[in-house]
Amino acid sequence: MPPPELTSLRSPRVTAAHRLAKRSFRGKERRFIAEGPQAVREAVPHLIEVYVTPDAAERHADIVAAAHTAGVTVLTATAEVIAEMSDTVTPQGIVGLCRFLDTPFEDILATRPRLVAVLANVRDPGNAGTVLRCADAAGADAVVLTDASVDLYNPKAVRASAGSLFHLPVAVGVPVETVVDGLRAAGVRLLAADGAGERDLDAELDEGTMGGPTAWIFGNEAWGLPEETRALADAVVRVPIHGRAESLNLATAAAVCLYASARAQRAPAGCRSVTMS
Repeated sequence: MPPPELTSLRSPRVTAAHRLAKRSFRGKERRFIAEGPQAVREAVPHLIEVYVTPDAAERHADIVAAAHTAGVTVLTATAEVIAEMSDTVTPQGIVGLCRFLDTPFEDILATRPRLVAVLANVRDPGNAGTVLRCADAAGADAVVLTDASVDLYNPKAVRASAGSLFHLPVAVGVPVETVVDGLRAAGVRLLAADGAGERDLDAELDEGTMGGPTAWIFGNEAWGLPEETRALADAVVRVPIHGRAESLNLATAAAVCLYASARAQRAPAGCRSVTMS
């Protein structure tokens, strides 16, 4: 096996990749790093370069082949170089240099979306990435991060999305008022998820009100949605707590809400309760 092509931690490529750990450099270059085989595999259409150790190149020959087919430069590197480019404590031997891929909010509206997740003031990158993954799994048409939310390309957010970042349109940096006005004009009903909501998710399902185009607004992990954001929604909905738990965390609540909408939109009668006449 030939020796690795990148061996020096001072290589310009290594230095440039390492700098992308900082948001300011990501924004300036409009590039970010995807770590690990799952992320790199899903990122192929958006890749600029792939860096991989010789061992990882053998383990993930399919990813290397896909990158080559897409015309992406693939460079072998030492484990130390990969670690320098990575944000994780135990890198998996392969990282990808990717182009930014966020979608203008206007383009999302033009598709007439039926299910959208809106992250308003969500600051934890792990939560943001996990909600994006939940939205992807639930078949959502788009995700929108408001201007007060975490950077979509934060390494923790990219990892937490488990590749879903590359699957569906995501708009970033949009003021919440613009999001609400745009979606409402597009015929989308806006539901704010809040543990103190006056509406109950089960009641919404039983009454058959969730079958139409819907956007869920999810708030900050610690203090939820501010009153001014709640007031913008068509309804404030709580996930019922049937046991003794005090509450659900953001990502879990988002999964419940998004799957409830996905079920209702696919049901012939808007997912009315079978006990109702």
